[in-house]
Amino acid sequence: MSAWEDLHSDCMNCKKCALWETRRNVVFGSGNPKAEVMFIGEGPGEQEDKTGQAFVGRAGQLLDDMLSLIGLDRSNIYIANIVKCRTPGNRDPLNSEQEACSAWLRRQIELINPKIIVCLGRISAKYLIKEDFKITQEHGQWFDVGGRRCMAIYHPAALLRDPRRRPETFVDLKKLQHAIMESCNNTYQGQ
Repeated sequence: MSAWEDLHSDCMNCKKCALWETRRNVVFGSGNPKAEVMFIGEGPGEQEDKTGQAFVGRAGQLLDDMLSLIGLDRSNIYIANIVKCRTPGNRDPLNSEQEACSAWLRRQIELINPKIIVCLGRISAKYLIKEDFKITQEHGQWFDVGGRRCMAIYHPAALLRDPRRRPETFVDLKKLQHAIMESCNNTYQGQ
């Protein structure tokens, strides 16, 4: 069994925090485990909990549209969340829940070894970039996180609630596209 399969198997049986008691499915992540670009959200929603797949609800459909604007799809990226189980009522994950899941995400990042990480929203940016991250002020800016280029964009669910943020997000996506073209060897194969 590979390290990736071991990680997946162990994560699927996790009971490190109370979220396991109310989940339907662990949402490990989806996409290409050899991706050079990794997107990280905060946690699964209702549709993700039902299916066990990352970003499959309305926000996931919008994310797919956003990716297609810059020539990406789920075959050339990897999508994961900080927490792997749905929080009750889709509330923000507690610090204790994030900490309980942190080893899973750290190991995913280590095994995938992406060149670029995109945080989807404030929660993942606060977790991965810096504790006092301000999404309205710092979205689209590049940060060095463990030797990787990292930026945060508005979470697709936030864009569904406030479409006025979409033009800013388009600018951020174009910055991401430029960085991918500059830094990544395999992301745009055949283009």
